[in-house]
Amino acid sequence: MKKMKYVLVTGGVVSGLGKGVTASSIGLLLKACGLRVTSIKIDPYLNSDAGTMSPSEHGEVFVLDDGGEVDLDLGNYERFLDVKLTRDNNITTGKIYQLVLEKERRGDYLGKTVQVVPHVTDAIQEWIERVAMIPVDGKEGPADVCVIELGGTIGDIESMPFIEALSQFSYRVGAGNFCLIHVSLVPVLNVVGEQKTKPTQHSVRGLRGLGLAPNILACRSTMALDDNVKEKLSQFCHISAEDIITLYDVPNIWHIPLLLRDQNAHEAIFKVLNLSSTAKEPSLKEWTTRAEICDMLHEPVRIAIVGKYTGLSDSYLSVLKALLHASVACRKKLVVNWVPASDLEDMTEIENLDAYNAAWKLLKSADGVLVPGGFGDRGVQGKVLAAKYARENSIPFLGLCLGMQIAVIEFARSVLGLKDANSTEFDPNTRNPCIIFMPEGSRTHLGGTMRLGSRRTYFQTMDCKSVKLYGNRKFIDERHRHRYEVNPDMVALLENAGLSFTGKDETGRRMEIIEIHEHPYYIGVQFHPEFKSRPGNPSALFLGLIAAACRQLDAVLRGIESREKVNCEIGNCQSNKKVCQNGYATKPANIITDAIYSYCNGVHS
Repeated sequence: MKKMKYVLVTGGVVSGLGKGVTASSIGLLLKACGLRVTSIKIDPYLNSDAGTMSPSEHGEVFVLDDGGEVDLDLGNYERFLDVKLTRDNNITTGKIYQLVLEKERRGDYLGKTVQVVPHVTDAIQEWIERVAMIPVDGKEGPADVCVIELGGTIGDIESMPFIEALSQFSYRVGAGNFCLIHVSLVPVLNVVGEQKTKPTQHSVRGLRGLGLAPNILACRSTMALDDNVKEKLSQFCHISAEDIITLYDVPNIWHIPLLLRDQNAHEAIFKVLNLSSTAKEPSLKEWTTRAEICDMLHEPVRIAIVGKYTGLSDSYLSVLKALLHASVACRKKLVVNWVPASDLEDMTEIENLDAYNAAWKLLKSADGVLVPGGFGDRGVQGKVLAAKYARENSIPFLGLCLGMQIAVIEFARSVLGLKDANSTEFDPNTRNPCIIFMPEGSRTHLGGTMRLGSRRTYFQTMDCKSVKLYGNRKFIDERHRHRYEVNPDMVALLENAGLSFTGKDETGRRMEIIEIHEHPYYIGVQFHPEFKSRPGNPSALFLGLIAAACRQLDAVLRGIESREKVNCEIGNCQSNKKVCQNGYATKPANIITDAIYSYCNGVHS
């Protein structure tokens, strides 16, 4: 049996250098060389998972098919590599200590004094070896290479057990099976304009002092490293100059894998892992084309994201990327209007008129409105007002999770005249509870107690926009993360007033999709379609939102219908491939559709 190859990515000097993007890009580059790749993210915090962490502090919580609530970097891995990871691909200190303590309580250590070394470090190594063998690309058997990202910065106290475990692990798997890539910062001081190497020298020295010697140095800087700077780093860090790579600032991060390829990062990795004779040259033709197209997009489509955590775009990272995937497919430059939901409310008009006017100006200047998921009552009334504005003014609207619940509340208040209609999350004593707590939920424990992971939604009619966008399927599987749901006792009343529930779960009592048929595009979903979006295969509902905002929805739906006819002719009516067809009123335009994930920055305003 072939031995697994491991690539470890660490970071030094400062946090936020882009280790996740670097690790994802390395994985993509290796995959483009014909290797099968899996990924593991190590987060040194004590939380069991990311489920209870605030998005404004740590970014979004990414949800996997198996219901795992994980770090957002696993979303990067899935999008770059087009794989489906498991909850065990995210290792945390909390998980490791819980595992060790459970073994101690069972008596597995046979009376030994349980210590960080060897018991915690052994548990980490065994976890890595076990998870690396799990296939994540839909094929049988383990991958060829496992890319491991160690979160945090070298020198952090909380990461010390992992550093020691990985130092032992490098000897455990043996020479030729372990490659360490250290991502560090080479700052440029404005005063002298010189690239300074001392921070990286200290970072590498610290790493070596902890028992890990980097094979490759990936240097973040505003510009490419000068040759003399590389020579200096080579001399003081004991790394060959050809194994020092520059990750300088680029127009969009699609270029990062191309930077790695152009500097022969794959060859450096193959040399360490003894893969030079088996791997092939990377095939990134489609990726290169997409990066160039992304740079050339100039015609804008403006989407207002009305949310609670708009101060940190990472809070809605997957939503943002799903919008980008759809925008690129429609050949549009994404412009995001970040609208703080609470600034739309009447109280803000009294307390801060400038913020109120600015928020409404951003909302009204948008081509489409998106209300993402969230928790808590802050900004809820502002989201309700945004949903009402989109509904009454025929502005394309997409509500995700809480966003769908907001749309139901607004409809009940404005159309049914139930002025106190609300969710029991925000008003437990409301007389008209449109949204209620799920019966199987826990009111005492927050972590891991929601309705999580991939769940099936069955379409109730074949004559609605959502089913057409999904290629006229009878059902779809999307990822969920919620503990409140539409009150089934109010469904008939809402439907009679014009709010259609076009998607439900297998019981027929849990509402999954809402639509207003007379509206150009007004859709809300209980699930999170953003988590499964890919640029060559954008989420159907995000594609619909962007297409409607560009007045291309009819052309897109015609394109999907024609594609489905072709599938039926070849006996593949229920194809698993989502169609992303772009079109204009006069003629359909070229689109980007392929199996390789791509990544692009939008314009934020």
